Amino acid sequence: MKGILGKKLGMTQVFTPEGNVIPVTVIEAGGNVVLQKKDLENDGYEAIQIGYSDKKESRSNKPEAGHAKKANTTPKRYVREIRNVEIAGYEVGQEVKVDIFAEGEFVDVTGISKGKGFQGNIKRWGQSRGPMAHGSRYHRRPGSMGSIQANRVPKGKRLPGHMGSDTVTIQNLEVVRVDAERNVLLVKGSIPGPKNSFVKIKQTNKK
Repeated sequence: MKGILGKKLGMTQVFTPEGNVIPVTVIEAGGNVVLQKKDLENDGYEAIQIGYSDKKESRSNKPEAGHAKKANTTPKRYVREIRNVEIAGYEVGQEVKVDIFAEGEFVDVTGISKGKGFQGNIKRWGQSRGPMAHGSRYHRRPGSMGSIQANRVPKGKRLPGHMGSDTVTIQNLEVVRVDAERNVLLVKGSIPGPKNSFVKIKQTNKK
């Protein structure tokens, strides 16, 4: 297993030699540093902790600054773990670059979805509205709240509420292009989150 952290820059398109158009998401993934190695003896599992995007020391606390200092780097804004890796192939302070991936490989991308705020049941859950004639008096309401005998709302009922800002993983996305000079990955299709949001790219285990 291998992985890297990055920032979603936006979407564009590339053309194949046959003239087909492929929609891709551009991910900037330069400056990844291994902050810590976790092993079975000390932590109970094997993983590497990677940090991405420098943060001002004035905006970091002492534990963050001390943790980054052990890796001879600056505090990072985005820190995540990649599990099931061969930790022997990594060293604390080592830089992880985009060329660990190659064109044609498949990855899973995890990010925070766009926040939509408080939304009704039609937008949030895709439910249908009622008749729009004036006599119906039922247009975009959520519907019955439960039976009279139960006198309660059933647990798990799809109701209006906060939408978005969830951790979402899109699986089996193909790596279309790797630009090592610009530290950029082009991944086929869309990924979670708005522009300039942080994402984790990890080798998929579905293929």
